[in-house]
This record gives sequence, C-alpha cells and structure tokens, in this order.
Amino acid sequence: MSYHGPAGIEGTPVRVHLSGRWEPVDGRFHWSGRIEPEPRVAHLLRSGRRDVEVRIADRVRAARLAEVDPWGGVRITGVGDPPWPPVAEPTRAPEPTEDWMETDVAIIGAGFGGLGAAIRLQRAGFTDFLVFDRGEDVGGTWRDNSYPGCACDVPSHLYSFSFAPNPRWSNTFSSQPEIWEYLRGCVDRFGIRPRLRLRHEVREARWDEQRQRWLLRTSGGDHSARVLICATGPLSDPAIPDLPGIDEFTGPVFHSARWRHDHDLTGRRVAVIGTGASAVQFVPQIQPTVEKLTLFQRTPAWIMPRLSRRISAVEQAAFRTVPGAQRAARAGLYLVRESMGLGFLHPAVNRLASRLSVRTLRRQVPDPHLRDKLTPRYAMGCKRVLISNDYWPSLTRPNVDVVTAGIARIVPDGLVTDDDVHHRADTIILGTGFHVTDSPVVRRIHGRGGRSLGDAWTPSMRAYRGTTIAGFPNLFFLLGPNTGLGHTSVVLMIEAQLHLVLAALRHMRATGIQAIEPTAQAQRRWTERVDRKMAGTVWQTGCSSWYLDATGRNTTIWPGFATSFRMRLRRFRPADYQVASTGGTPNEAEREHADAV
Repeated sequence: MSYHGPAGIEGTPVRVHLSGRWEPVDGRFHWSGRIEPEPRVAHLLRSGRRDVEVRIADRVRAARLAEVDPWGGVRITGVGDPPWPPVAEPTRAPEPTEDWMETDVAIIGAGFGGLGAAIRLQRAGFTDFLVFDRGEDVGGTWRDNSYPGCACDVPSHLYSFSFAPNPRWSNTFSSQPEIWEYLRGCVDRFGIRPRLRLRHEVREARWDEQRQRWLLRTSGGDHSARVLICATGPLSDPAIPDLPGIDEFTGPVFHSARWRHDHDLTGRRVAVIGTGASAVQFVPQIQPTVEKLTLFQRTPAWIMPRLSRRISAVEQAAFRTVPGAQRAARAGLYLVRESMGLGFLHPAVNRLASRLSVRTLRRQVPDPHLRDKLTPRYAMGCKRVLISNDYWPSLTRPNVDVVTAGIARIVPDGLVTDDDVHHRADTIILGTGFHVTDSPVVRRIHGRGGRSLGDAWTPSMRAYRGTTIAGFPNLFFLLGPNTGLGHTSVVLMIEAQLHLVLAALRHMRATGIQAIEPTAQAQRRWTERVDRKMAGTVWQTGCSSWYLDATGRNTTIWPGFATSFRMRLRRFRPADYQVASTGGTPNEAEREHADAV
C-alpha cells in the first residue's frame, strides 16, 4: 500500500510519499516515506523534535521524523493503521493473447548479475531463457557510468567471473572501459547474444496464479516466463535530488551516471554535489580543466591509498599460458580481501587503517582549515570506504572550494547555501548516488495477489538468503537484501546466489514442481539471524549511510565474510520452501513432499 500526495505535519502543509505493509511478526501496519523539502519540517528535526502528527485528509496519525536527507527531504516512519484513505484493490494480471511470447526463464538486467545468470543457465542445460535490458548494449552499471576516471575499487582478478578469467587485465584495479569490454566479451565467448533482448525495458512483471507464470510487459513486446530472475543491481537508478529551484538553473545539470560527454567543461564554473565513490574519481579528472570547481560536501569520507599498478606483459603471458597461474593469483587476493572484513565486523580492528588514512590526509592536505573539513567524525567502515591517491590533493588547488554548508536553493546562475552565500556556477554535476533501498524496479514486480515487491519491502527489505521472497513465487533476486559487501567483490555473492538458483531449478525439474517460494517462517528466521549478526558491526555505530533504510536497519550489507555467505547458499533446502499448486494456493501434499526431499 502506498500514498503520494498532500499532507500536514504539525500544521505545516507538505507533500509526502509514503508506503507500508502489515507486518506478520507483530501484526501491525508499518509505514514510512519521505516528506518533500520543507524548511520548517527540517527545522523541527534539527532542533531535536522527532515525535509529530501527520494529517492526510481527515486522518491524523502519530509519526516519528527520522533524518534530513542530503536534499532537504525528511524521512518519516509510523506504526498503526494506514494514515491515508483506503486505496483501490491491485489490478489483476493481464490476459495473455497470441502476441505474448513465451520463455522458461526471464532475466531482467544485462550487467554482471544478468549475464552471469544467462551463462550459468546455459552451461547447466537450461537453454530456454531471455535477457531483457533497457540499454542499447550489455554492461549495466559499467555501461552507464562512463564519467572521467571511472574505475573499480576491487582487484581485477576478483571482479570477474570465476568461470571466465581474463588474463588481459592491464591494471590491478580495472577501469570502466576494460570492465565493460570484459562483459561484452563474455557475451560472445559463451554464445548468449541470441538470447539478449536489448532496448526492452521491463515496465511491469505480474505473477499469474492460475497459469503459474510471470507475465512481463516490456517496451519491446509482451512475454511470459515460468521463472523470473531480477538482476537490475543496486546501482542502476540514479538518485536525483529535488532541490528547490533546480528547474530554474540555466546551465546543464546531470548525474555522474549520465555523464554529458558532449558538454565541454573547459573554463566552466562547475558545482559538484556529493562526495561519494563517483565524485572521488571524477573530481581529480575535471579539476585541472575547469575555471572554478565548488564541491558541496555533506559528510567527509574515509579514503585509503589506491595501491594499483600496471600488470606487465610477462604477467599477462603467464596468466594465458601457465595452468592455474591466474586462479592462484585470484585465490591469494580472495584471502587478503576476506581478512579485510575483520575491520567491519570488529570496529576496533580498523583503528590501524584509520590512522593510515589520517596520516595520508595530513600529508596531502597541509591547510589545517581544509583538512578539518575533510576529516571524518565517524567510525571507519560505517559508510563506504573509498580509495584514491589524487582526490584530496585535487581539493587543495586554487580553483577549488569545499563547501560544507547545506544547499538552500538553486538559482539561475548558481547555488545558495544555508548561510546565505551565493556560489556562482554554470554547470551542476550530481554525485548523489543511487536508489539502493528504494529501487524503482521493485514497484514494477507484482507477486501473489497483485502485491508489489515495493509494498512487501516497505518499510524494510527482507528476502530469504538474500535471493527469494515470500509471496513471490519463482522470483530470484540477485544482489537482494543483505548481499552487499564492504571489503571484497560482490561478484562472489552473485555467483553464490546463482548456485542457489540452479539448485532450485534442478529440484523443481526433478520433482515436477512448477512454482516455489520461501515460507514466511524461513524468511523471518533468516532475517532475524542477519540482524543478530549485524549487532556489534561497524555499520551499527550510529552514522547515517545509504546502507540503512528509513527504519534504520542495514538492509544492504552482509554482516560477515563472503565465505560464510557462500557456505549458507551452497545447498537448496526444500523444507524452507512452499509449493504452489495451480490456482495459486500452497498445496500441503506437495509441501510435505518437498520437505521430505
């Protein structure tokens, strides 16, 4: 259930976007959302006021303000009856016609997850599948993010498929063009190009309980599939701030993931909003060419040196010709990166790393006033740790200003901050991240009874083993809740999930089962176990990050090593799933049979 429209907070008219769900754990309705930028509401929270009342139509409900986001919006949560009037029942699944095209498995997304799923399916003998992607080429994140300096912060030999090593990496940390080329090479290497449906944006996917199939409406035609694999990734939809006056700005405004290569920045006055992983890479690249660069920083980041080097021709030759050489290199990197996970699970371990970061900052930024602005005041690892050798030095240049005051509004020729200072600019670049805990794709996927995945994941995302979701039969979600990592490659997590997907499909094929989904009990046990493991980690030390959802839960990161996740997904457990018979209701006889397998 969701609502988007006018409301009132303590007598102040606002617009809100709210959604919620009945939570089976406590039997109550939990709702949350966002109040669009309104200075009086933001002032309430900043002055220490958290408990408020929200009025929608004639309904008044108690609520709690959670935080002011980077663009002035305020997050709000509540428990109780829905604060908005009843909404219409969800629409039924569309009626398939002769124009509908059928496939056994539909995959959404052609990045690492989608291509990995396609290759593994084909190698396992599941050849009836299609891969849908809205882009004109494969690559996902590594196709879309082409900003200057874009590169990976995970070693190259780990940031690739274990079944498709690349002996030609030119650097220990790969650049965007190389990674994109690697993914395109995998398509041809494994012969899956005929299965691609590019320029096919999936606009809606609905589970048809009677037919036991997913019905997909795409921009290139309608399809149906028995199994749906969602591999859109957490970094696919840019977060665009709704700053007051942004539509009045007379110059170009673009997100780093939609870089305007046709817009020459030479001699420009550029405002950069955001200081995350993308900005740390592109700011040093554009700084030498612009007339003025004003960097608007909300929170400084912990930054570690980038220990990268070129891979020599001799090493590349060894990887190509010496059996096991590249796998040995990968195994060594795997162990090193796994050991780095200790600092996230036990924050005290990160003290040595934080000292190294502080020493690097002191060496690269001699100005004490600027250095103070760039010094983090939270535990290392609570937010994403970044790597760079040139970001801090670039901020010391005469044509750069680092602004820590909040942005009040955009004006035609620049930005005005909360301290009433006017910062002139003719170009605005948004390094404001992505919709991670509120990805738009989840609003397009509708499971049993027409309920959207967005509603099921409000106010907090939950999935069994990060992959399957109660109420969504035959849906497998790659890089779902609590599958992200802070210390090593997420490709390892994708491959662990694909192992589980194939095990589930083999079980269904062997038993003749058409549709499965995890039981609510299994999903709840898994979530509770993850939450218990999260306690005591660096992510629970109190800082606000994109890892957290509106309730304050870390629904993004796996609180452990990649090894532990892979071990938990190595075996399919039929007892944790329920089987659906034709008509969409769980069949007890089939369920008992599955539990006994």
